[in-house]
Amino acid sequence: MPPTNPPDFTQLALQIKAWGRELGFQQIGVSGTDLSAAEGYLQDWLAQGRHGEMQYMAAHGLKRSRPDLLQAGTISIVSARMDYLPETPKPSQELLDDPAAAFISRYALGRDYHKLLRNRLQKLAEKIAAAIGPFGYRAFTDSAPVLEKAIAEQAGLGWIGKHSNLINRRAGSWFFLGEIYTDLPLPADQPGGNHCGSCRACLDICPTQAIVAPYQVDARRCISYLTIELPGSIPEPLRPLLGNRIYGCDDCQLICPWNRFAKLSAEPDFKPRHKLDSSTLLELFGWSETEFLQKTEGSAIRRIGHQRWLRNIAVALGNGKGGAEVIGALNARLGHDAELVREHADWAIKRLDHAGSQLKQGL
Repeated sequence: MPPTNPPDFTQLALQIKAWGRELGFQQIGVSGTDLSAAEGYLQDWLAQGRHGEMQYMAAHGLKRSRPDLLQAGTISIVSARMDYLPETPKPSQELLDDPAAAFISRYALGRDYHKLLRNRLQKLAEKIAAAIGPFGYRAFTDSAPVLEKAIAEQAGLGWIGKHSNLINRRAGSWFFLGEIYTDLPLPADQPGGNHCGSCRACLDICPTQAIVAPYQVDARRCISYLTIELPGSIPEPLRPLLGNRIYGCDDCQLICPWNRFAKLSAEPDFKPRHKLDSSTLLELFGWSETEFLQKTEGSAIRRIGHQRWLRNIAVALGNGKGGAEVIGALNARLGHDAELVREHADWAIKRLDHAGSQLKQGL
């Protein structure tokens, strides 16, 4: 039977943090629900159209910034982070420097984090219920209109950096976030202080200059948006800037000086699958839709579908060195059923032809 006396919520908060560590989270924090400052920023960002075609960012009204509207009765939020970095940064940079290699954002190399984190958060909520009895809650992992980075900042897990990612002084930024909205009056932790200082490494390194000012990202220029969220054609002026990045982009994290403190993940599910950390563009471009679905089962990559996968790789091939094998593979995709694939394959062929002509002319 659950205890009948009112719980000591200060002690409970400490216990929740201990349970979280037992479940594989590196840190747990608690915040209140006042996100008024973040709400103003979000509304300005939406008004400027910087969300591009991500209509879901505007579709839920104020639920994203007012937790009680999303989950009635919410008065405190448990925020959790879990490291996901599968390898040191050096191999990532080596891939980016090799135009024949395929670069996939490190978070997507292994199992889809959504299910893993949500299951762990559910177990954490069950531990709380076992200790104090039934309570109102709902767990989230990037799966609902939640301002997770603003919440995590208020919960003391770090600060939102100039690239808009959350940074922790002891762990960098290579981690996932998850939340449990609760109706428990848990004591809030101190918000994280900002330690970016005068550094602007992330702004300078961004291949498409999507970080238009400190703490301001225009998603319409962001490679993660272009390769993952954008359903249609990638704007031609931006295609050469994608390099060999076919799913997401980690440049702003790779350059961040705080990531020298990042820890490698201990989670086996975050280890690379199907050699996605070492495949060539040609290898991945050759996947049929059946192969794509099979090899991305349980992966975050599957959500973009086979057509966008081929679209992205065609652009990357067009940014490479070309050669007969590459041209042959691109020509083979000119007969694809989807106009999206044909268009980008045609662009890549013309770009490589143009580069070859210039090389012959000694330009």
